[in-house]
Amino acid sequence: MLVSIKWLNDYVDIDAPPQELALALTMAGLEVESILEKKPAFSGVVVGRIDSITRHPQSDQLSVCQVFTKAGNFSVVCGASNIFAGALVPLATAGARVGSIEIQRTIIRGVASEGMLCSEAELAIGEDNSGIFILDQGLTPGMPLEEALDIEDTILEIAVTPNRSDCLSLIGIAREVAALTGRKLKYPSRNIREDGADINLLAAVTIQDPDLCPRYSARVIQDVKIAPSPFWLRKRLAAVGLRPINNVVDVTNYVMMELGQPLHAFDHGQLAGGRILVRRAKEGEAFLTLDDKEHRLRRDTLMICDAERPVAIAGIMGGKNSEVEEHTTAILLESAYFSPVSIRRSAKWLGMASDASFRFERGIDPEGVLIALDRAAQLIAELAHGRLCLNRIDQSPGKIENTSRITLREKRVNQLLGTELTGNTIKEILTKIEMRVVPHETQPDSYLVTPPSCRVDISREIDIIEEIARIYGYEKIGTTLPEIESLPADENNLSRIIRILREKLSGSGYTEVINYSFVPERFCETLLLPADDQRRKLVRIGNPLTEDQSVLRTSIVYSLLENWKRNANQGCHDLRIFETGRTYFKTADGQLPQETNILAALLTGRRYGEGLDIPDYTADFYDLKGSLERLLADLKFKNVRFTAVSGEPFLHPGRSCHVHLGDETIGILGEINPLVLDKFNLKNRAIVFEIDLDRLAELYSGEVTYREISKFPPSIRDAAFIVDENIEAETILSVVYLAGEVLLENVQIFDLYSGPGLPPATKSLGLRFHYRSYERTLTDEEVNEIHRGIVGQINEKTGARLRG
Repeated sequence: MLVSIKWLNDYVDIDAPPQELALALTMAGLEVESILEKKPAFSGVVVGRIDSITRHPQSDQLSVCQVFTKAGNFSVVCGASNIFAGALVPLATAGARVGSIEIQRTIIRGVASEGMLCSEAELAIGEDNSGIFILDQGLTPGMPLEEALDIEDTILEIAVTPNRSDCLSLIGIAREVAALTGRKLKYPSRNIREDGADINLLAAVTIQDPDLCPRYSARVIQDVKIAPSPFWLRKRLAAVGLRPINNVVDVTNYVMMELGQPLHAFDHGQLAGGRILVRRAKEGEAFLTLDDKEHRLRRDTLMICDAERPVAIAGIMGGKNSEVEEHTTAILLESAYFSPVSIRRSAKWLGMASDASFRFERGIDPEGVLIALDRAAQLIAELAHGRLCLNRIDQSPGKIENTSRITLREKRVNQLLGTELTGNTIKEILTKIEMRVVPHETQPDSYLVTPPSCRVDISREIDIIEEIARIYGYEKIGTTLPEIESLPADENNLSRIIRILREKLSGSGYTEVINYSFVPERFCETLLLPADDQRRKLVRIGNPLTEDQSVLRTSIVYSLLENWKRNANQGCHDLRIFETGRTYFKTADGQLPQETNILAALLTGRRYGEGLDIPDYTADFYDLKGSLERLLADLKFKNVRFTAVSGEPFLHPGRSCHVHLGDETIGILGEINPLVLDKFNLKNRAIVFEIDLDRLAELYSGEVTYREISKFPPSIRDAAFIVDENIEAETILSVVYLAGEVLLENVQIFDLYSGPGLPPATKSLGLRFHYRSYERTLTDEEVNEIHRGIVGQINEKTGARLRG
C-alpha cells in the first residue's frame, strides 16, 4: 500500500524524518518496503497572471499574452483556447526546465515569445493536455509552482499483512503512528448538510441474502455536475497510485483510501425504480462490468440489482449499465458490509481483483459503513455542487461477527513476553490503539478488553498480547534462551540405513535429488500402469496448485524420469541420481493414506563420463545392479537374490528383475521400457531401481561379524554347465548356497555363452568355486570330492550337465 506522508499529516502530526517513521512502522509489524521522494518534473516554473491577450498578427490560432510575475512582465505566444485575462497560469521562462526540455526565448512567426504557458500533462502533474493549467485564484504571481501546488511529497510503500485490514487506509496507518509516537489521532470532519428531497421518496433497498450482505446503506445526492476533480484531490489520488476519473468517482476512491471503506456510486437515473436489490446471481447469468468484459456468473456470486437487472458485482466491480457519466445528474451512493468469504471466492473465480475486493475479502470495519457513507456524500455534494437528500437508508438484517470482551491476564502477558509490565502500562498501551480496558469483575490482576470494531483480526487473548508487544517495542523485550536439556535423537533402523545409503551413493558419484510428492494424474498412463495396478490407488489433492500437482505419487520412478528430462533439455545426458522419499496409496474413505519410504535411483549415459583416454562405454543394467549389490553389502545383508520380473509395465520385459533378501521381495530393478521413453521424448537407455526402505529397515540388524582372515590358500575349481536357456543363473546359485558347504568360500559366474557348439535352446553358464579352510591347507582330493558333490546336486536339481 502506498501512503503519502503529506496526506497522513492530516490525521496525525508527524515531525520525524521519513526514515525514522519507516523504521518505527517496520518494527511494529508494518514493513516499509521502500521510501520514494516525490519531486516535480520541472524547475524554474512560476505562477504567472495573464494581464492581457491579443491576437497574433500572423496566425488566427495563436495569441500573444502579457504575463505578470514579481520578476516583471513577459510576452508569451500561446495556442491554447482556454486562457483569459486575469487567469493564473504556470509560466516557464527562459532557463526553466519542463521535463527534459530547457525553455528558451524564441521567435514564433515574427513575434518574440519569452517563455511557455504549461498544461498539466507538460508538467507531468496530470493527464490533461487539452489546454493551459488554470491555477486557483489567491496564489501570488512569481511564486514557485512546486511551492504553490505543494507537490513535493514522500511516499511510503508498506507491506500490509493479510490480517491487518485496518491498515489498508490512511486513518489505519495514522492510528498506528499516533500509538507509536504518542500523538493525537485526528479524524476527518463530517459536516452533513441535507437540503434535498427525502431519500425514502427516491430509493429503496431490499437485502434478499443477508448471510452474504449483513448491512447495506445508501444516500442520494441530486443535481450533481460531473466534472474533473480539483487539483488537490487528483494530486492525492495520484500519490497513492490511483487514476483520477471525475469528481464523483474520485471521492469514492478518496474515502476508500482515507477510511478503508470501499464505496460505489450509481447513476440514480439509470436504476430502474430507484430500487436496490441485493441477491445471489442466477446460474449462468450474464453481466457486463465497467471494464467492458462480460461475465457468466455462478449461483454463489452476490449481485447488486435494480428493479429489473443486475447493476454491480457486490464488492468487486460496478456495471456498465449504471456507470456515472458526464450527463449524470443524481447519484445513489452505496456503502455496505459484504461477507469476506463470499467476496474472496467470487473475486478468485472471476479473476477480478480490485481495490474494493482487496479490502472486503480481508474484512472491513462494520461500524465504519455509515461514517464513510456520510463523509463521501458530504464531499460529493461540495465538489459536484449537488444537494444531499434528507436521511439515509441503512438496512442491517444480517449478523456481523463482532468481537466481545476478551479476558487478559497480566501474569500471562509477562510470562509470554518475558517482561515485567504493570497493569497501568498494559492499559496505557492498549488504550493507545483504541481498545477499551476495564478491570475484570472476578479475576484479580486481569482485565476485560474490547478491541475497536476495525480490528477484525483480534479475537483471543494471545492476539492482544501480540499488540502489547508491538506497541511496547520488540526491541525492548529481552532475548532469553529456554532452559532445556538437548539430547541427540535416537537413531532408528530406518534413519540409520537412509543415512548410510545417502553416504554410499554420494560417494559412488550419485547426486541426491528432492522432488515434490505431487505429480500429475496422467503419470499412470505415462508409466503404462494397467487399470488394476495397485499404483492407481491415488490420493487426490483437494485444492492443487496446478494440474501437474494434483495427486500424490505412488512411484518415485516418474519423478526421476522428470529429473532426467529436465537435465536432457539442458544438454546433460550423463546422469546418476537418487532420491529417498515416500509413496502414498489411497486406503478406505476417511482414512489416512498408506505411506511407504522408498529409495530410488536412475542411471543413464556414459559409464565413466568424459575425459582423456576414458573409454566411451554406455552404462547398462549391470552397472546399476552392481551399485545396488554394493549398497546391500555395505549394510551387511547376505543372501541377496535377483529373479526375473514379469508384468512390470514401465520396465523392459527382458532387462528387469525383482530384488530379494532371502525370501523377502524388497524392490525392482531394470531398464526403462522404450515405450515410456517415447512419452518423455528421451532416446538414451536408462536403468532404475526402487527399494522398499521400510521392509529393509525391518530386516536390518546392524550387527557386524568379524572373522580372522585365513592364512591358507584357496583352491579354485571351474565348471561350465549346459542348461535350458530359460533357467536363471540364480536358480543354480541357490542350489550351491543351499548345499551349506562350510569350505565353499565363494561362487561366482565368470562366463555366459549361447550359440554354435551348443544344443538348441540351451546356454552355457561358467561358475568359479573358491574353497578354503581356516585351519589347514586343503588337499586336491578333499576339494575334488566336495566339488563333485555340489556339481551333482546342480545336475540333479536343475537338469544341468557339465560341458565337455
